[in-house]
Amino acid sequence: MAEDTRKQQLLELFTTITNKKTIVEPMRKVHGTLRDRDAVEREIALIMREILDQGYFKTKLAPRQLAKLVVAYYDEKNDTEIARALGDEKLSKTVARARVRLKLFRELDFKMPFDREMMTELLDSGKTMKEISEELNVSPSTLREYRHVIEQQEDTTLDPYLERIRDVMEDRDLSEHMTRGVINDGLSEAIDVAEAIDMGEF
Repeated sequence: MAEDTRKQQLLELFTTITNKKTIVEPMRKVHGTLRDRDAVEREIALIMREILDQGYFKTKLAPRQLAKLVVAYYDEKNDTEIARALGDEKLSKTVARARVRLKLFRELDFKMPFDREMMTELLDSGKTMKEISEELNVSPSTLREYRHVIEQQEDTTLDPYLERIRDVMEDRDLSEHMTRGVINDGLSEAIDVAEAIDMGEF
């Protein structure tokens, strides 16, 4: 009985992919459980709205744009590509600051042209940003960017929200992995079964 069920599922997969038959109800149910990109972005946008409503950080990006930023980051897009996806390549710096605030770090964020501990000591010394930037031989704007990275790395305010976002993304990854697994594991067997069984019986 279990083998018959397995064959029926594989046949349904085969006929769905080849469009030789109408999608049967079991396959509709499988597809209905998978979380598409739009659904993921909507769920993350709700969390982003909570963060913004609490006043934890200010940005010109709307909740849905922040959600797109998160998904694009997990898809390994760089800041310029994310800004372009949001409709304006000039938003790349805005994207970078929001990304860092959400602890979506890149390796490049920590490649500082000076000793990190030295920067921290200088920032705690009471010197102005201009004085520190001159001592470290970087521009004040670059210094502010690195300071922002360090501050956000140490700030735990958003951690409960960020954990919820990670859960959403892990669920998406699991859904995609399961979908690929079904196709990779079942397609060749489905073709073999389809060739061995008279399709007219179904």
